[in-house]
Amino acid sequence: MTPRISELRTQSLEAENRLSGERAQLITRFYKEMEGIDLPAPIKRARAFKYLLTHKAICINENELIVGERGPAPKATPTYPEVSLHSLQDLDILHNRPKVGFTIDAETRELYENEIIPYWKGRSMRDKIFGRLPENWHSAYEAGIFTEFQEQRAPGHTVAGKKIFQKGLLELKEEIAETLDQLDIKGNPADIHKKHELEAMNIAADAIIMYAHRHATKIEELITTTHDENRKKELRHMADICRKVPANAPETFHEMLQHYWFIHLGVITEVNPWDSFNPGRLDQHLYPLYQQEISNQTLTDSDAKELLEAFWVKFNNHPSPPKMGVTAEESNTYTDFALINLGGLKPNGTDAVNELSYLMLDVIEEMRILQPSSMVQVSKKNPDKFIHRALHISKTGFGQPSIFNTDAIIKELLNQGKDIVDARNGGASGCVETGAFGTESYILTGYFNLNKILEVTLHNGIDPRTGKKIGIETGNPTQFDSMDQLMEAYKKQLEFFANVKIEGNLIFEKAYAEELSVPFLSLIIEDCISNGTDYNAGGARYNTSYVQGVGLGSITDNLASINHNVFSEKNIGMKELIKAIDSNFEGFEELRYQFIYETPKYGNDDDQADQFTTQVFEMFHDAINGRPTHRGGVFRINMLPTTSHVYFGSVIGAMPDGRKAGEPLSEGISPVQGADKKGPTAVLKSAAKIDHIKTGGTLLNQKFAPSFFKDETSIAKLGYLIRSYFRMDGHHIQFNVVSADTLREAQKHPEKYTDLIVRVAGYSDYFNDLGEALQNEIIRRTAHEEA
Repeated sequence: MTPRISELRTQSLEAENRLSGERAQLITRFYKEMEGIDLPAPIKRARAFKYLLTHKAICINENELIVGERGPAPKATPTYPEVSLHSLQDLDILHNRPKVGFTIDAETRELYENEIIPYWKGRSMRDKIFGRLPENWHSAYEAGIFTEFQEQRAPGHTVAGKKIFQKGLLELKEEIAETLDQLDIKGNPADIHKKHELEAMNIAADAIIMYAHRHATKIEELITTTHDENRKKELRHMADICRKVPANAPETFHEMLQHYWFIHLGVITEVNPWDSFNPGRLDQHLYPLYQQEISNQTLTDSDAKELLEAFWVKFNNHPSPPKMGVTAEESNTYTDFALINLGGLKPNGTDAVNELSYLMLDVIEEMRILQPSSMVQVSKKNPDKFIHRALHISKTGFGQPSIFNTDAIIKELLNQGKDIVDARNGGASGCVETGAFGTESYILTGYFNLNKILEVTLHNGIDPRTGKKIGIETGNPTQFDSMDQLMEAYKKQLEFFANVKIEGNLIFEKAYAEELSVPFLSLIIEDCISNGTDYNAGGARYNTSYVQGVGLGSITDNLASINHNVFSEKNIGMKELIKAIDSNFEGFEELRYQFIYETPKYGNDDDQADQFTTQVFEMFHDAINGRPTHRGGVFRINMLPTTSHVYFGSVIGAMPDGRKAGEPLSEGISPVQGADKKGPTAVLKSAAKIDHIKTGGTLLNQKFAPSFFKDETSIAKLGYLIRSYFRMDGHHIQFNVVSADTLREAQKHPEKYTDLIVRVAGYSDYFNDLGEALQNEIIRRTAHEEA
């Protein structure tokens, strides 16, 4: 990398993660000033957005080429009190926790104590919605049956499409004007709401243009104090770019990167849309300008690479806003989950891999920073060379890029009713979540604990951890005569909690649709303008709400153990089994050994176990899929945990697979840690038995010893392994390439492994930043060796 990029990268890595009170203070002052002024909700939110962009500090870092920060400095992280309000106790926890902490200075704490908390307590979306949720929702949530993403984050998780790379905000303002002209306010009273929304979008468009011009002005001020002539020339060019974009469509490589970055900042300043907003298929968006400039000799590969690396640094400067309570446990990371997509197919269905795809892989390998995360979309039409290049990066132990099946993604989107072109333009965001980029509002609503539901079923609706009845009575399991009876009881319990979860989601969605518009995000998602409807209210072309199933490997092994030991081999009665797990296996050590080592397990291509994988998957799918959302879309499922498998395990007692109380569950659709004994091909065959096409994404991690990647022949074999899994419609696969011995050594001597990065679930993180339970869970994952 160039000396400039090396300095910017070092600055980003060494910057202090701290909580900034700037946004919280500005949004509070705006709402105080607006008290007593009656405005439609969208227009109030648009004016709030404009207020923020008018008053937030402008930060131009030394020698950078792409400008704009989320907060007043790199890694100064804003908060969103109108969505969820941190307490003073939260601030103290964030400041003092040894891992993934945020420095909170006395001034910020005082600001919260005297200004932010007094104003927002009872007014935040979280406070208001929690008061509307039914008691059974609260009981299930507190027991760890499910989590709720919109509890602390505004709806989001969407990805930008080609529209924002091809149009400037002035063109979008023209579209707004055309739609306004078509409204019939007198003849159709409903159009008044559309008028308000469109006017709000117009205000938001002007605000982001103004914000870019503020950067231009700041850069022009810097020119007067800069003595280096080369830097002066760069600054003049950067100022010109900020005057041009995002008001106008970008016409150069540099302009397009800066254009996108202003839009990115707009989205994450307006609200915190569950992290994950990203440019999507960046190689496809940038390639036409790259080709043009390379041909015109106005850009070289080294120029393009430096600009891309400067762009990468901007993502790494932005930790995810810190969470609170249980959500901090399920996703305790600085990562903002922005996922760059490379490769895949063109809209006409042909191979989309190009020179820029490979150049960006070079950037990923050279930069080796956590953010942005990256993935390659692999279709049967893409060359093996593309997979092999990605695997050479995985070989280094970085945990990036992850590998996705383009053909499965397209099938998933077509299965959901998307247009073929919109499907081919789609991909994955966050961890593994499928979406039609630029045309879909797809929102994650929270994790669903498939194993806690079994625990409640085995106790006839009672949560044994608290003794509280949280489920329904499905019968005393000690009186069940067959596995079918148990499965029927489990199904009823699962359906009950699915209903509770969805009832809560509808309340969340209604509240955000009516009270917290996002006019800027609505601007850049297709059909919101033509529909005159907000992103949060169903304005997008497609609208999907996902519920994430967690612990598929664990629930398989638990049910397989009951079937094998109680009903098939009759090694033990149900009464004794429940007594053993209720005692955390104290006095039942031999039985626990039997459960762990002498019982069929998921991940070994064993139908005795895997039959329950498919049964539970279908139950979960049928309980959720296709049900209507408040936004006019439907609920669907995907299978991923982030790190919630650790939290979910902490609220479950011992289980029939031999797992002791409090231990993590399996993650994603991966086997229980250490349960897969027959090699990687058996894992893939087990994982392929569920119908991935019915989901919006599944997550499969595997751990390989570094020796597996020893030469090109080994890389090619791994490529064949991936191709085989993808031919079975597997959605995603990712590798940790590190030995368990190295990880154990890093636990003992963290100071020697400060740059050790591992794949956690759908993202990578520094091993030292992970909690001990999560570190141990990663260590226990089976490491495959080459024969």
